[in-house]
Amino acid sequence: MIAVVDYGMGNIRSVSRALEAVEAQVKITQNAEDIKNARAIVLPGVGAFSDCMENLSELGLLQTIKEEIVNGKPYLGICLGMQILFSESEEFGFCKGLDIFKGRVVRFNLPRQYKIPHMGWNVVKFKRKNKILEGIPDNSYFYFVHSYYVVPEDERIIAGVTDYGTDFTSMIIYENIFATQFHPEKSQKTGLTLLKNFVQFSR
Repeated sequence: MIAVVDYGMGNIRSVSRALEAVEAQVKITQNAEDIKNARAIVLPGVGAFSDCMENLSELGLLQTIKEEIVNGKPYLGICLGMQILFSESEEFGFCKGLDIFKGRVVRFNLPRQYKIPHMGWNVVKFKRKNKILEGIPDNSYFYFVHSYYVVPEDERIIAGVTDYGTDFTSMIIYENIFATQFHPEKSQKTGLTLLKNFVQFSR
């Protein structure tokens, strides 16, 4: 069973349907025991970093999620689910994250011709190979919706970069942790391939 964490933000249903389309057994949950008993965790989200952290804290899930990730459970973070892995965010003032990775979440600072949020299809250039990328060509298109992006201190965790006025980190991979700034559930066949690879990895 894959636990899709429902903390009141984001496109939980579309992520769950996409996972079910690649033959995953999914449980949408706000329960810490479900997360502990799951084979893998998926944390999607759209919205503000601070709201995400506050909602997870109020549900009593922050410590459980961090412990399960640190103990090696497969984790897929999508958009906000990627950003909260880092130390802090500058969105709406300073806010602490899970601090699993050292680094910051910062806002795009771009010339006027670049619209913010960065929304729509864009290319991801892969930095290295991994099983979760099997069957996905380099420079594939994925769907993005975001105004902030992560800046990892350790560049070795960066698995994909995207150009939107500047190169930014659009994917990280480290051992059991996979996270994307883009939305695989909105990225058609390519996104479903990535989700299928994650499900297979978690088995």
